[in-house]
This record gives sequence, structure tokens and C-alpha cells, in this order.
Amino acid sequence: MAQPPESAQEVSTRLRSTGYLPDEGLSTITYLALAMQRPLLLEGEPGTGKTALAEALALLLDVPLIRLQCYEGIDASQALYDWDFPRQILHLRAVEATSEGVDTEALEASLFADRFLLDRPILRALREQNAVLLIDEIDRADDEFEAFLLEVLSTNQVTIPEYGVVRADKPPVVVLTSNRTRELHDALKRRCLYHWIDHPGLAREVEIVRSRLPEVSAKLAQQVARAVQRMRASGDLLKPPGVSETLDWARALHQLGRDDLDLETASATLGAVLKYREDSDRVRKTLDLILAG
Repeated sequence: MAQPPESAQEVSTRLRSTGYLPDEGLSTITYLALAMQRPLLLEGEPGTGKTALAEALALLLDVPLIRLQCYEGIDASQALYDWDFPRQILHLRAVEATSEGVDTEALEASLFADRFLLDRPILRALREQNAVLLIDEIDRADDEFEAFLLEVLSTNQVTIPEYGVVRADKPPVVVLTSNRTRELHDALKRRCLYHWIDHPGLAREVEIVRSRLPEVSAKLAQQVARAVQRMRASGDLLKPPGVSETLDWARALHQLGRDDLDLETASATLGAVLKYREDSDRVRKTLDLILAG
């Protein structure tokens, strides 16, 4: 593990070295989360860089990134652990075939040995000496899972009935993300440090494109970022494009060998930046104004 940063400025500098360009507020709250060993809850529109921050933190600290993708109906066992039932059955048959007068209690205990325990993301993060645990889109999980997660984050340990208590010697760096499809409970928010990530302004979005895609010309980066900014500002799109779509569009245009964003090429490549037919139809009607210098 690399030496943790000692200031918000160092967080900013080292994140930038990974290709992630934070603003001052995000650098500060990230530093505090690391220094205070508190989970960091990031909310914002899709595509604003919440998941990317966790990935950049793993690079900054030189530790594994362990990702738990939340979804409707996820439960504790899917996030925590499972038992390798096929191997347990093979072990049971092997013992029965080679032993006489099997000690039932000893056999049962052997079935729940460490070698049969399958680590899911949360258990793996607790057992790793150093890791970044990304709990992605926590707002898609239900209340019961949120309550379970709160307990784990509060104690940095879990109890497995057949196995015992697993406690983190060193708590993982925890990043939770939410697209705010529902409100999270106050108890979970109180456990975390919080930051809302907005879409970047024009200058910063151009800087992001130039940093992540240095092969894209400065002119094209400026044109793409400005066009995306105007799409967002219209306020009538079902799914305003995020920074990830800006990067996809710039990458697609570069792939086509374009150094200038003209009306025909922009219309033909809208599928890289807009993902709803209704949005594409709306934008095409005003595309000439969106591209105007």
C-alpha cells in the first residue's frame, strides 16, 4: 500500500496523476474520509464520476478495488459470503469412504473450514489488509440490506454462525455511491462523510477530456464539451449526458479521424452521447444551435 496522502492538496495532486480531476471540495472530503477512516457517500447524477473516484483511490493507494454492485433484492449473503457446497459434498463423501466410526461433530466442523468459505465483496474487503471497497448504487438496494450494511460499517466486523467473527485488522476504505433514485436512511448518512458531485463546468470538462484522452485535439475537446454542456442546460432531456458520455463521444469522433465537430458527423454519432430515442430526436432539431461557436 502506498503512503496515504497528508493533505487535501496532496489528494488532488495524486488523483490527477491517475487521470481523475477533482475539484477542491471533493479533494477535501476525500482526504477527511481517509484521515478519519470514515465511509465516503457520493451522490449525484449518473456519469459524474462517483464510481471513477473509487477506482482512482485504489490506484492512488496501490490497493485492490473490491466492488459490490447493488441491485433490487440483493441480500446479505450475496454481499458477504457463501459456502462451496459442491466441495463440501465431495469432502463429506471422501471422509465417509475412507473412515470408520466417523466423529459426527468433528466432521460437521470440518465442513465449515476456511477452505470452503467463499468470500463475497464485503467479507473479502474485511479480510484484506488494505483495500478500497466500492458499494455502488446503494440506492437500488432495499431497507433491510441498508440496515445490514450500516451494522458492518459501524463495527468493521461480521459474524458467520458456522465460522465465527471476522474482524478487519485495518478497515477498508469505503466508498458508497447513489444516483438518488430513493432517499437513504439518516442512520447510514450519519455514519458517512457526504459529497454531492455535480456535472463539471466547461473549462473543467475540457480539462477532463484532454487528460483522459490526450490523443483528442484541443479544438475537438472544446467543441464536444461545449455541445454536451448545452445539451444538459436545455433541461428537457430524459437522461442528460454525463462526463462518461462526453468521453465516449470524443473517443468515437477521434476513432472516425475527426478533429472538428461538424453538423453531419455530430448527428451520425449522437448514439455515443445520448441513450434515448426521444433525447436524440429533440437534440437533432436544435443541433445547429448546439454546435454554434
